[in-house]
Amino acid sequence: MKILLTGGTGYIGSHTAVALLEAGHDVTLLDNFSNSKPAVLDRLHTITGVAMDFFETDVTDEAALTEIMKQRSFDAAIHFAAPKAVGESMEKPLHYFKNGVGGTVALLQTMADHGVRNVVYSSSATVYGFSDDLPLVEGAPTVVINPYGRTKLMCEEILQDLCRADERWNAIALRYFNPVGAHPSGLIGEDPQGVPANLMPFVAQVAVGRRPELTIFGDDYPTPDGTGVRDYLHVMDLAEGHVAAVEHLASDPGYDVINLGTGSGISVKEIVAAFEKASGMPIPTVIAGRRPGDGPASYADANKAASVLGWRATRSLDEMCADVWRWQSQNPNGYGD
Repeated sequence: MKILLTGGTGYIGSHTAVALLEAGHDVTLLDNFSNSKPAVLDRLHTITGVAMDFFETDVTDEAALTEIMKQRSFDAAIHFAAPKAVGESMEKPLHYFKNGVGGTVALLQTMADHGVRNVVYSSSATVYGFSDDLPLVEGAPTVVINPYGRTKLMCEEILQDLCRADERWNAIALRYFNPVGAHPSGLIGEDPQGVPANLMPFVAQVAVGRRPELTIFGDDYPTPDGTGVRDYLHVMDLAEGHVAAVEHLASDPGYDVINLGTGSGISVKEIVAAFEKASGMPIPTVIAGRRPGDGPASYADANKAASVLGWRATRSLDEMCADVWRWQSQNPNGYGD
């Protein structure tokens, strides 16, 4: 298939590009480098041996999207492009609605205008909020508690309405849990701008000496070791989930929502211990109070992905940490400037 990846040079997009090429698909990347670097393109070429088509474009720019659709034909799109930091969304809600929701509408309208009606949407387990009823199944109540989560749920609803209104549309919303890891080559990985908002890249930056210590927010949760538990999955497993989803669209028309996770939880302290083992470096930690909005545990019921897509996460915590350390130790400053 000929597939358009919006946000294609970002963390998940770049790994998905590799997985799609390995599966025999043709990939065109679109990104505005708001949360990625041009160096990713050269790294992808090195990994795959393919110089993928690339357009430096904002996904909200419908005129630019139209020109791309005129130049290239596509069978489907995988839509990653959107801002993704919960804390930032609380400070800049309009930025999140303009780019997260507005960009999705612009892409879908342009696709419709050019007869492309297959899309895999990058959603998030954030739409569930926190629940004591674990593991989280796709039918669990959605409880959005920040603008980032609200944009994801709104876009899911837009896709559902679109598929209901026009049976030619096929869409799958993938609700990710906590992607970590890097490509085993060490050439591409997660390179957050500024202070990392997620646990694993912060731990990696402590190990490589960029940050002095890790603050653990809360060690008194009702979990086995008192620290928060989340469902971490390797980014290459996640990428392969997108391949499975986009290949499945043609055989299962309409709209669906599917969790991508391992189905089990890992605590903050378990992450720290596994990363110390993988890196051979100490990870100094300090304990602070719980952060508002955090919950004790969240992990997926991943059975629907297995039954519908034939997909399961297979890579272990040790592999996640080893691949992150390879990426971080080879690229202590990420992709650089």
